[in-house]
Amino acid sequence: MSKILSESDAKNKLLEFPAKSFSVFPLLDGLNSVGFVAFDMLEQQWRLEVSFCNEGKYPKPWLKGEWDDYVCQKGLEKGDKVILTMHEQENGERIYRIRAERKHFGFWYSMDDKSKHEAGFNPNV
Repeated sequence: MSKILSESDAKNKLLEFPAKSFSVFPLLDGLNSVGFVAFDMLEQQWRLEVSFCNEGKYPKPWLKGEWDDYVCQKGLEKGDKVILTMHEQENGERIYRIRAERKHFGFWYSMDDKSKHEAGFNPNV
């Protein structure tokens, strides 16, 4: 799943999740949400939850949980991109990864790299 953040995604505690990406999350009968852990590029764990809201004209999936904390730590804004991937291991276990990017001079740059530099990370050491 890849999504350019709207103002609402960046300011609220929810990310409107693209419906076409919802199928990669196994829902148990009778439940409308599933929790999972996603690792960012720095191997930090983020406890997230995808839930399906059946209210309104068009049902929508939402990403919540520690989404707001993720937005704050990465300094995300409207126009930034979030990429959530799932890799299924041979044993059936699913590994989720999340990363954020910002466009600068026509190129997308990882916000994790920005976090490393702000924390005093020196790639030349």
